Amino acid sequence: MATDVKVPALGESITEGTLAQWLKKAGDAVAADEPIASLETDKVTVDVPSPVAGVLTETVAKEGDTVAVGAVIARVDEGATAASTPAEKGAETSPTNPPGAGETPAVRGDENAPDAAPQGDDHITTLSPAVRRAVLEHHVDPTAIRGTGRDGRITKDDVLAAAKAKESGAEPEAKAPAAPAAPAGGAAPAAPAAAKPAAAPGERREERVKMSRLRQTVAKRLKEAQNTAAMLTTFNDVDMSAVMEARSRYKDLFEKKHGIRLGFMSFFVKAVALAVRDVPAVNASLEGDEIVYRDYLDVSVAVSAPKGLVVPVVRNAQAMSFAEIEKTIAEYGRKAKEGTLTVDEMTGGTFTISNGGVFGSLLSTPILNPPQSGVLGMHRIEERPVAIDGQVVIRPMMYLALSYDHRLVDGREAVTFLVRVKEAIEDPTRLLIDL
Repeated sequence: MATDVKVPALGESITEGTLAQWLKKAGDAVAADEPIASLETDKVTVDVPSPVAGVLTETVAKEGDTVAVGAVIARVDEGATAASTPAEKGAETSPTNPPGAGETPAVRGDENAPDAAPQGDDHITTLSPAVRRAVLEHHVDPTAIRGTGRDGRITKDDVLAAAKAKESGAEPEAKAPAAPAAPAGGAAPAAPAAAKPAAAPGERREERVKMSRLRQTVAKRLKEAQNTAAMLTTFNDVDMSAVMEARSRYKDLFEKKHGIRLGFMSFFVKAVALAVRDVPAVNASLEGDEIVYRDYLDVSVAVSAPKGLVVPVVRNAQAMSFAEIEKTIAEYGRKAKEGTLTVDEMTGGTFTISNGGVFGSLLSTPILNPPQSGVLGMHRIEERPVAIDGQVVIRPMMYLALSYDHRLVDGREAVTFLVRVKEAIEDPTRLLIDL
């Protein structure tokens, strides 16, 4: 009996996605809840699991197709066996058209790749999400990579090593392909296609890559913020001496007790939580002709991911400890790299913190994340001469930038908010005594 595989619910307000990749091909045996396809939405990439165990008998949609929530993209036969199922709907099984002929490997992208992988290389089409993203990001051919994982599977480190070898001009260690069997009649196997010629010195090349759904959505939302909000940015600088000293003094004890490193982000999250109590408009939003004020703080923390910047949400940050904040951010960072963040984890923030300092940024004017009314930009720490008590001293300084929606937040409120953050960072005791 054939069972339909439908596009699952993708989150609030998301009605469709792009079929990014088939993880299984028609004719493959699948287990219940085993991912068979990867969908890319406006915010995350999600896997579509098989609802039952059986054989994937038919793929209805193609890679690159836009599919709606609830749409049928494949069918799985619970009673079939992999050996008796044709590899593709409508394909003829014959010596000149074997099962699987004409299929495009899920992530190969190499027009000279063989139609069928040698026995034992089936994992090429079932790479893990993290490995698939690394393959696409670095434009490497997985068929040419020798896997070091279990059962010869390719790991993310294998892909990165191949990309590094490609950049340096060295040839990565390739798999030894199985010798092709001679076809019926004793004819010799066809010679492999010739490799593409290397680029000539000084040759000018261009590459066109379709924007991912995530990148399209980011572009749309950022432009929307510029078009609708009355954005303005105010700046200040902060002496990081006290935070750096506290971090240096307690980092070992902190890590020993909580199992996580003490970073700077938790200090800023706590400082923002303190500041929004004095200036609630920065944590509010406009809905029509109404202002929505909140007694909670859900901080969107900008995290770098292979496909671009994502902003998972640290919920109820005002009630969290330093350790809870650091653990949550670290977990989100791991998920961002692996591409496993969920839609729920990236929606509903009320304020954003973006740390461009980790990339070396000295100063910037961050753009609002609608419908939020404020975003705090952190930057790199560098030693600069400052005047204190009539003396010029060298201190580790950081520029802070607050972009805000001037329709809702007055200039006085924005400056007051940024000063409150500055005071809390320069005197972290304020965070403890709620001052």
